[in-house]
Amino acid sequence: MTFLLSNSSLAFPSLTHTKLPPRKTRKQVSYIPAFHAQRKSCELIDLHHKQIPYKVAWSWQKELVREKKAQIGGGECTDTLIVLQHPPVYTLGTGSSEDNFKFDIDNAPFDIYRTERGGEVTYHGPGQLVMYPIINLRNHKMDLHWYLRSLEEIVIRVLSSTFSIKASRIEGLTGVWVGNQKVAAVGIRVSQWITYHGLALNVTTDLTPFNWIVPCGIRDRQVGSIKELLKELGSTAELLHLDDATLIYITHKSLVKEFSHVFELECLHKTISVPGSYEGRTLN
Repeated sequence: MTFLLSNSSLAFPSLTHTKLPPRKTRKQVSYIPAFHAQRKSCELIDLHHKQIPYKVAWSWQKELVREKKAQIGGGECTDTLIVLQHPPVYTLGTGSSEDNFKFDIDNAPFDIYRTERGGEVTYHGPGQLVMYPIINLRNHKMDLHWYLRSLEEIVIRVLSSTFSIKASRIEGLTGVWVGNQKVAAVGIRVSQWITYHGLALNVTTDLTPFNWIVPCGIRDRQVGSIKELLKELGSTAELLHLDDATLIYITHKSLVKEFSHVFELECLHKTISVPGSYEGRTLN
């Protein structure tokens, strides 16, 4: 496979709006404060059931960031959330060390991209839900620590409310943990207070490719997934017998709901015309 540093840019497709059904209200856990008396809207590009090549999604994010920067001086700068999966790929953050690969990068099992996000090397693949919020922190809170903790809070709430799994943060480390297992990685970039990149939550992911790297540069901890945790924790038969597609669907619905709660946003669907394949990779 090829070690890639991409500067390519793809045109972002035309989009149309469809309003999501109204969400049910519930008492909110108090970690993230509410900043808006009235919810602002957020464009939701929901591709949770598709595997979008990493370079394509990366180009989408950068195009959206450029658009939002152009909007800042002229009025409303709307927020956008992209939810999707990727085909197998390794990505590195700014300053990541290639020493965290356990293989020869000239003979890598998957494509490798060095990106501008923070954090070390990680793996993306089928069964992992990736959320890319491209949001204007001027509309929320201009505080990167708050933003990182907010992304973690989304996952913590999802695991608790949907699967009765108690997750937590670990002091000095970024991400979400269940015991010694990291279930969600967080890596962001912020430019003129516009965010991109985001979080990746292992749902039904094959965890084997994590064994070929030092995930996030952390050598003394493991990587986990919701599917494996449900087995380990002896969850209810109803949860244990969910097929992978249903588990992905349930998790993505919960992620969008908790994202809306944490950032006090109303998500509005955007439909996007996705070609049947990119660079020879079939979307399913």
